[in-house]
Amino acid sequence: MPDHILQLAGVSAGYGPTHVIQNLNLTVAKGERIAVIGRNGAGKTTLLATIMGLTRLHGGRLHLRGQDITALAPHQRAAIGLGLVPQTRDIFPSLTVEENLRCVLRGDATLEEAYALFPRLKERRHNGGTQLSGGEQQMLAIARTLMTRPEVILLDEPLEGLAPVICEQLMQVFENLAADGRHTVVLVEQHAAAALAFASRGILVSAGRIVHDGPAAELKDNPSLIDRHVGVSLVT
Repeated sequence: MPDHILQLAGVSAGYGPTHVIQNLNLTVAKGERIAVIGRNGAGKTTLLATIMGLTRLHGGRLHLRGQDITALAPHQRAAIGLGLVPQTRDIFPSLTVEENLRCVLRGDATLEEAYALFPRLKERRHNGGTQLSGGEQQMLAIARTLMTRPEVILLDEPLEGLAPVICEQLMQVFENLAADGRHTVVLVEQHAAAALAFASRGILVSAGRIVHDGPAAELKDNPSLIDRHVGVSLVT
């Protein structure tokens, strides 16, 4: 029996009165790598935001390591092991790279860990957020989340708008993080081929519901499944 770290049971959520995800059930094992794929507007971002406590919950329960987190605020969820890298990155533009990192350090986390993952950030440590390229901003957003010591890392479109070489660097970082078995990674990504090459499990989301859940290799080897369920091409 897998050691489950995250469970959603009958979860419906959205923004205001709007239901974006509906009656969704999901169980994630510790150390899993999950790719979440679907059309724009299918509910992928809302799924991650709901896990983090950033949406209005209309029904259902959420558990982390068996603890009911349904009523916890986002900062409380972060304190017990959830970490979200949002699509919007959300770095502090008026702070330097180093100041962005220092303000989220938790436990035994150190700046040198972040710089070891992303040497470019060390080179740019005295530069402000507005002076960074898109790729550097994404590196900083990822490093900031990792400094909070999450067990479950939620990645929302981390490759969006980035050069292929930067995408390759980021995917290698995700590989390294997942390889130690201590991190569980849920990756929402439009680059389906890259996401499925990384993941052990692939989930297809359509109209706020999970329409397919199975081994990532099954989707990678049968791209027609993705096209049939959600109409998203398997692109690199």
